[in-house]
Amino acid sequence: MERLSALDATFLAVEDAVDHMHIGSVGIFEGPAPTGRELAAVVATKLPNVPRYRQKVIMAPGNIGRPVWVDDPHFNIEYHIRHTALPAPGGHGELRALTSRVMSQQLDRHKPLWEMWLAEGVGDGRWALIMKVHHAMVDGIAGTDLLAAVLDLEADPQRPELEPWKPEPEPSGAAMVMHSLRGLAAVPWNFAASTASTVRHPRRFGARVFEVSRGSLRLATSLKSPPESSLTGPIGPHRRWDWAQASLADVKSIRVGLGGTVNDVVLALVTRGLRDLLMSRGEDVTGRVVHSLIPVSLRTEDARGTFDNRVSAMFAELPVGIEDPVERLAFLREHMAMLKGSKEIEAAEVITSSSGLAPPMGAALAARLIVHNQQRVETVTTNVPGPQFPLYACGRRMLELYPYVPIAGKVRVGVAILSYDGGIGFGVTGDYDGAPDVAVVGAGIEDELRELLKAASSAA
Repeated sequence: MERLSALDATFLAVEDAVDHMHIGSVGIFEGPAPTGRELAAVVATKLPNVPRYRQKVIMAPGNIGRPVWVDDPHFNIEYHIRHTALPAPGGHGELRALTSRVMSQQLDRHKPLWEMWLAEGVGDGRWALIMKVHHAMVDGIAGTDLLAAVLDLEADPQRPELEPWKPEPEPSGAAMVMHSLRGLAAVPWNFAASTASTVRHPRRFGARVFEVSRGSLRLATSLKSPPESSLTGPIGPHRRWDWAQASLADVKSIRVGLGGTVNDVVLALVTRGLRDLLMSRGEDVTGRVVHSLIPVSLRTEDARGTFDNRVSAMFAELPVGIEDPVERLAFLREHMAMLKGSKEIEAAEVITSSSGLAPPMGAALAARLIVHNQQRVETVTTNVPGPQFPLYACGRRMLELYPYVPIAGKVRVGVAILSYDGGIGFGVTGDYDGAPDVAVVGAGIEDELRELLKAASSAA
């Protein structure tokens, strides 16, 4: 029995019948497709390395403590590995539609919080693997580590001998209550330990307070309500999903030719996609910026391989009102440098981590209140570095990889960016009714890539 962290528990607390808090990805593999039994047999050999895949969440009685992970005594891998085929004629359009439907369904809280869908008939003899895991289990970086853990690093690896799995018995209600009370009792102790550290290192504490105060001021002033637009509003439980792709080498060529970082360049591509979306809807973008929540990983190298959430966030302005692609990139280069120096990330980390000091029921209610009443965020943009080496499933190489990011509250469009083996995949999530035209964003991303490549070549 292991207690969820405060941040992990928050992703469960904000979820409801409309806001589904799972992340995911779609990998396209060379053919022919394996059978569902073959895939299940391979994944089964990986489960000892990923204990969470055989664990479920149990809520504390009366929500007096945070939820806990416990072994699922009824775990059956065939429930989690689904096998389907795309309708004729098959292809990318049908795969996007299937992914949209799969991601529209909430994961069952009574089971381990993941699914894999093997989809045949992608075209050219290829097949796809739709992977879905709850955000309470992993953040973006841990999600890519998880991907490498459940797939193979070579086409024909040696398989370990599987030993029978013996789940730990589920805890009783009384044991859960005692576990929760011990967790609550530790809160003042942890607070006291933090206070003692402050007394021992007053100068370091003063510098930290100054940095966080400066970041909090920046965070507060950035939380002004944006203008009315179709990017925000009520959403339903159903999703639309599309993708775009780029070469990591092309993005690096733009970075070398025009300056900035790889992250600046991909944000410029996303900005163009959102600009095209707003203009296609007849909205005036003159002088306009789109306010985006950007998750930031706090995961250190020694924390790689652990499956949990270690993230903060910052709020960026995407300059959709700038017409020239090079000027858009220049704006983002300066803007992102300013945000990184503002200590906004540190301030957001303090806010998210402080939820661990609140009673679990109070923290859950606060999280839901924030998500459903936020006025500042118009979109979410998350960029995760993935493995720069090929991965395999059942001896078949994964050729392309595209991410899925959830949307919640009043946000109708979100974009995830994930690099893999020399490529960059963009996944665009939209509310089914509020954003039926998310394909416009993907097309704009690829158009911007071509224009910036041309400008970078001219500048060389």
